[in-house]
Amino acid sequence: MNITDLMARLGVDQSAITTGTLILETPIDGSEIGRVVIDDAASVDAKIAAAHEAFLQWRAVPAPRRGELVRLFGDELRANKDDLGRLVTIECGKILSEGLGEVQEMIDICDFAVGLSRQLYGLTIASERPGHHMRETWQPLGVVGVISAFNFPVAVWAWNAALAFVCGDAVVWKPSEKTPMTALAVQALFQRAIAKFGEGPFATHYW
Repeated sequence: MNITDLMARLGVDQSAITTGTLILETPIDGSEIGRVVIDDAASVDAKIAAAHEAFLQWRAVPAPRRGELVRLFGDELRANKDDLGRLVTIECGKILSEGLGEVQEMIDICDFAVGLSRQLYGLTIASERPGHHMRETWQPLGVVGVISAFNFPVAVWAWNAALAFVCGDAVVWKPSEKTPMTALAVQALFQRAIAKFGEGPFATHYW
C-alpha cells in the first residue's frame, strides 16, 4: 500500500511526512516510510503555551457541548477505521486485526466520554447552618500531557484525551518517536471534527 496515499486519505499533507530529519522505518520489513520534523524546546514551549490559552476558553464551554466535539471525533474514527488501523499496522508492526482493534478502542472511549459529558455531577451536602447547603463542583485540571508508547500508538492517547476533553482540559501529546505518523493522522482526523464542531478555542490554536 502506498503510504503517501494512505496518509492523504487520513488528511495528512505529504510535506509533513517527507521533510523532517527523523527517519521512520516499518518493523514489517525495515523499509523507510517517512521522515518527520522533531520539535525543539522552543516549539514545545510554544505548543504548551497555546494549549494553556485554549484551556482557558475550553473550560468555559458547557460539558455537553464539549462532548459533542468528542462525538464528532468518534464519527471520524468510524469513517476512517480501516485506513488508521492499517497505518498502525505499518508503523508499529501489529497484525491488522490488532491495528483495527486499537482504533475500535478509540471509538469506544469516545462513546463513553460523550455519555460522561452529561454526568459530571457534584454532591449537594447537608450543612449545620439553617437555610444553607454546600455544593460540590468539579473543576478542569488544565493542560494534560499524554506520553504514549510505540506498541499502543493511538489507543492510549484516546483513553486520556477523550476524557480530558469532555472534562474541560486541553491536551499536549508526545507520541513515541517510533510512531509519529499515526499521531499526525489522529491529529488530522481531530481537525476534521473541529471543523464540523465550528466553535471553541481549538479552531484557532496551534496543534
